Amino acid sequence: MTHQRSRPTRVLAAVLLAAVTGLAPGVVATASAAEPTPTTAAPQENRMRDVVPAPVAATPDPKATFRLTRSTRIHTQAGAPAAAEVGAYLAGLLRPATGFDLPVTPVHGRPTGGINLLLTGADARVGQEGYQLDVTDRAVVIRANTRAGLVNGVQTLRQLLPAQVGSATPQRVDWTVPGGHVVDWPRFAERGAMLDVARHFFPVADVKRYIDELALYKINTLHLHLADDQGWRIEITSWPRLASYGGSTQVGGGTGGYYTQEQYRDIVAYAQARNITIIPEIDMPGHTNAALASYPELNCDGVAPPLYTGTEVGFSSLCVPLERTYEFVDDVVREVAALTPGRYLHIGGDEAHSTEEADYRAFMARVLPIVTKYGKVPAGWHEFLKATPPTESRPQYWGTATVDQEVAEAVARGTKVVLSPANKTYLDMKYDENTPLGLKWAGYIEVRDAYDWNPGDYLDGVAEEDVLGVEAPLWSETLTTMDEIEFMAFPRLPAIAELGWSAAASHDWTDFARRLAAQAPRWQAMGINYYRSPQVPWPGQG
Repeated sequence: MTHQRSRPTRVLAAVLLAAVTGLAPGVVATASAAEPTPTTAAPQENRMRDVVPAPVAATPDPKATFRLTRSTRIHTQAGAPAAAEVGAYLAGLLRPATGFDLPVTPVHGRPTGGINLLLTGADARVGQEGYQLDVTDRAVVIRANTRAGLVNGVQTLRQLLPAQVGSATPQRVDWTVPGGHVVDWPRFAERGAMLDVARHFFPVADVKRYIDELALYKINTLHLHLADDQGWRIEITSWPRLASYGGSTQVGGGTGGYYTQEQYRDIVAYAQARNITIIPEIDMPGHTNAALASYPELNCDGVAPPLYTGTEVGFSSLCVPLERTYEFVDDVVREVAALTPGRYLHIGGDEAHSTEEADYRAFMARVLPIVTKYGKVPAGWHEFLKATPPTESRPQYWGTATVDQEVAEAVARGTKVVLSPANKTYLDMKYDENTPLGLKWAGYIEVRDAYDWNPGDYLDGVAEEDVLGVEAPLWSETLTTMDEIEFMAFPRLPAIAELGWSAAASHDWTDFARRLAAQAPRWQAMGINYYRSPQVPWPGQG
């Protein structure tokens, strides 16, 4: 099965934008070689605050407005290749909708007119991922300590520009940025999302599109669920049938698919350019039917089971006593680790119902050192804590209870946890009983459910300082296209992103719902499918 996204025609896109801007469709869609006739910009005091996630501090200057024109340049700090890279990234974001050249040039000394990206002079509080943004009538200046901080500042700048900036074709818009001062930094080190490409396979183009959508909301990790009972999705050269045979199907049948190692490297590099680290997951010892079907010698009885296209869990297990199992794991971890520059390698460990507890512990005792041998820190679903992994490991809590003894004990030993409570963060759960996609085993999750919880005090025995971050998983049992992914992710994904980035003191549902509603014209301009939750005051709603 292929997953080609159905895009609106140019006419439909123009109609959508016309509904947002109040212009005739022909005016919205038509590019012009001359300076555009401007549309009316929203009041700048509102635009300065319509940012998701909410910044730490934003001070509007009603007397100042910066205007992006055909002569605007993007200036990057001379001698700083990282700044030049971010400048090229920003230019690539702005050129399609503006139609402007926006040349990227180095600047020496003090900021000049235009847009300036500088790795010096930022507020001392911004740390490794924060930024300082200053907008006057003459210049936009983004300062940060790191490349990541500049990228995050760019995402805020994008949201301060008119919504049509996300369009793929030139728009006739007055490209203004409201004046003011922003100082911003994240609450948690990890703000993550997960995409399940194992139950249904999604091609490289879809993964890249999702990465672009994550970047807009300052998400910095993408956890790829690469192997499960229904499909193996990454090429392993030492075990080629994993991909060619184990990746040949998916839930409900169909042709499945997999990423070659070159394609996976391309995904990793694309994400890195947007300040997103890929965390690969090879789930084990359960969720392994695709591997067991590919190689009979991985089964205790030497007999390969058939490929599986259903949705049940917990029935498969690698053969714990078999030495060949650990040769297999070593090869897979070695190859995946070599392809992945990020710190973590996720080994799953969940729902291993067909593995006796003693066998589970014995398995993890062999596998955890393999992960560290290849220079990675083990990550896993929180069940793997019963095997007492290293303190620096990355457990991911996906339960629905607010008490978990093993997590609390691990935290007491110094481990930090990533929170993905299924009844709050699982983007594949239905919004309500009428949602045509998704599951409901963890309950319905409306936008307010995804937003109204505090990661800093959610689990007993887990304080704010014990939380490494939050992650929003999106499982794909019922999802087959990019449109369906977006429908389930938006608008809940930005809610989880705000929990990960914004200070707890800024948490306010009414204000968030207003800012979230202001994102809708941007999603329409970008062609993002989304759920029009009745909890959100969307534009044009009477």
